[in-house]
Amino acid sequence: MQNPVNTLKSALQSGQVQHGIWLTSGAPIMAELAGNAGFDWCLIDGEHGPNTVSEMLPQLQALAISRTPAVVRIASAEAWMVKQVLDLGCQTVLVPMVDDAETAQRMARAMRYPPDGNRGMGAVLARASRFGSIADYPHSANAEVCLMVQAESAKAVENIDAIAATDGVDCVFVGPADLSADMGYPGQPEHPEVEAAIDHLIARTVAAGKIAGIITFDQGRFAEYAQKGVTFLGVGGDLSILNAALRALAGQVKA
Repeated sequence: MQNPVNTLKSALQSGQVQHGIWLTSGAPIMAELAGNAGFDWCLIDGEHGPNTVSEMLPQLQALAISRTPAVVRIASAEAWMVKQVLDLGCQTVLVPMVDDAETAQRMARAMRYPPDGNRGMGAVLARASRFGSIADYPHSANAEVCLMVQAESAKAVENIDAIAATDGVDCVFVGPADLSADMGYPGQPEHPEVEAAIDHLIARTVAAGKIAGIITFDQGRFAEYAQKGVTFLGVGGDLSILNAALRALAGQVKA
């Protein structure tokens, strides 16, 4: 058995815009529903969603059935968290709050086996290697993992060139909400200074030859971000979409 190709990484590296959705409900049935909806990827959120490693597993299984690539956002820039989700079978990992190249490099090494990194060798017992069925997994895994780091602070804006230049970082993802708060404009990601910082992050990431990512729920901005070079584009969240649909239906029947 061969190690599966990371089709999301391949599509992004070829310059294809990939649209996806955040999964924060923690519900496998929601992952199955989203996986069959036609998105290019689905992200299981371990930072702000109620998703433990055990709760991620059935969602990854549901997405595997639909053949929709899965991304997992871990809670913090910790090597042990990277190890857990990789061994769980996720190939693409989003790490929040990466403010400098040192953190980016530490995460890049955590993603990969020696000599390129320091990932632990326990995957022979895990879902990632199909429980040992992929005999060359430690030799083939490095090429298929994809590290995405989140730039979402004023410090990250200052250090973007070094972060984007870090070997092993495949994508820099802009977090508009936290960035606006850190810049002194909480809840105002559309503030001109925040917008300028976002544009700078995207431009420098693209200039470094890396994948640029961002999330927006504003459909009017999808094409705009694509034109700026964003190819990893988050376009919504499961609970926000469900909440809006439920409220709209309730409003219709009450009217």
